[in-house]
Amino acid sequence: MSNSTDDIAKSRKRPSQTGEPVLVRLQPDLVAKLDAWRADQRPIPSRPEALRMILKEWLAGR
Repeated sequence: MSNSTDDIAKSRKRPSQTGEPVLVRLQPDLVAKLDAWRADQRPIPSRPEALRMILKEWLAGR
């Protein structure tokens, strides 16, 4: 029998995905703008997902 702690731990596992990790360091003002944008989205995406969404949208417009 599993308990809620086990369920939470399982739900936090990263989904298996292909792709190359990219490390990006952002200044506090840019992080604040990113977080403000995220707050307007439903459901609220994680920071990495928000960056993927913004980059995808920007590249599609080029």
